[in-house]
Formats: sequence, C-alpha cells, structure tokens
Amino acid sequence: MTTHQSILFLCVANSARSQMAEGLARKLFGDRITVQSAGSEPSQVNPYAIEAMGEVGVDLTSHRSKSVETIDPATVGTVITLCAEEVCPVFLGSARRLHWPIPDPASKDPSLSREEMLGRFRAAREQIQGRLEVLDALLDVPEGPRPEEFHASVRVKHLARSARFYSWLLGAPPKEWTHRYATFVRPELHTNFVVVVADGKELHHDTLYHLGIGVADKRAVIRAYELATTAGVTVHKPPRTTWRGTPLHELWLEDPDGNLVEVYARLTDEELAGKPQDLEPTALG
Repeated sequence: MTTHQSILFLCVANSARSQMAEGLARKLFGDRITVQSAGSEPSQVNPYAIEAMGEVGVDLTSHRSKSVETIDPATVGTVITLCAEEVCPVFLGSARRLHWPIPDPASKDPSLSREEMLGRFRAAREQIQGRLEVLDALLDVPEGPRPEEFHASVRVKHLARSARFYSWLLGAPPKEWTHRYATFVRPELHTNFVVVVADGKELHHDTLYHLGIGVADKRAVIRAYELATTAGVTVHKPPRTTWRGTPLHELWLEDPDGNLVEVYARLTDEELAGKPQDLEPTALG
C-alpha cells in the first residue's frame, strides 16, 4: 500500500464498527491516507460508538451513516469489511479487499446494562485499533532479505522421543541426526508461521531456540546486514563464516521481543576448501 491510497470501511448499518474504524484510521493515518466508511443498510451513528470513541479523543458527533452505493469505486484503494455474523456489503471495483470480522457491539438485548453495552463498544474499538496499528506498521516496510527457505529450532527434553514424534507429525524421518540434534527437511511443505500478541503475559524463550531464513550466498548475507542496518533492525552478531558444526555464512538479528533470527547461507565447495585449521569464525566484510 502506498501513502496515496484510500481505505473504505464497510459494515451493514455504518453505525458502529465502520464508523469507529473510520475515526480511528483518520486519527492514526492523518493525511497520509484518505479514509471513508459506508454500509449496505445505513442508519445512524450509534450513541455508544460516539461515547466510546470520545474516550480516546475521537469525535464522531459530526459523522453520518452513508450508503455504499454513494461511494465511487475509483476513489477506493482498499476495502475493509468488518461484518462477523452478518452478510457483508458488496462493493464493486478492483480495490484490494481485507476482511476483519468484528462482532457487532450493538444489541437489542434489554437485559444489558448501559455499562455492559459501553463495554461491548470499547472491546470492538480496541480490536479495530489493534488491527489498524498492524496495517500502519505494514505501510512502509523497507527492503529486506530474499529468503529461499525458513528454519525454526525448538529445544526438547528427550531427543529420541521428539525425533519419533516429529517424524510422525511431518510424515518423514529426519534427514540427519547426531546425539545433539535431528534435522527434518521437507521442501514440499509450505510454511505457516504465526506471531501472537503477548496479552500482557510474560514471554518465555526456553522452548524457542531460534528462527532463521536461508539466503542464496555469502553476498546475500552481507546484503541482509546492510538492509538490517538501514532498517534499524538490532544486529546480535555481524556477518561471519562459522566452521564448527555445519559451516555457514551467517548473520544474527533480534526481533522486537529479543528472539534470535539467523540469516544464513550454505558454503560452496570452493569456500569449504578454505576452512581454517583453528575453525575460528571468519568475519565477512
């Protein structure tokens, strides 16, 4: 997404979720992105939405519900639908589409107190805010390495039992193993990697050993270092060639939570022939 694109938030009534999303996005993006909202069955802005947004300094009192039919598709770069239980409005055009299913905070249940109703709107507000913050973080991601494989290592208490379990789970035995580790290689598997918010809980790094991406060659490792420095990424260890264990060209980075991430490239036969006798790491420049 570029800073010149626009976002349209859609829900059915354009009274709560899409209105709150519009207000939050305007506050977050300012004039970097044009923001609109609309609905398939527009009604009026919900008073609880106005109150919940006022708590975070966003004024919805001048907002009005609008029909999706009044929106010119040519003015929209990204459409974000917020419906959960309902059928989302249809929007014609070639805009990129994202779906953020947020339960409707509005309710006709007479047993809900005013505070309970306000709590529902606050919860929806926080969910939308969190998603928008991720969207904002993705607007200007700098150039990064070009990975050719993904690697993850976990610590285990009993190598043999774990090797048996992961052989069952992955449908293949390890490619190789020692008394210290077992390596599984499944190039035909697609990687599904998930990062999850901590929700205020203490983060532990006892199980996760490290993550890694494999790149093409030594030059790519050095380039990854240059890109990391430009992007302000924390460098744990600068690029070097290690010879003990599996010889690799490697660079160690830290993610925002302090997890170690290795950028590595395997050595060519010619590079392996230059292995030093003392096996001490060699800096890459």
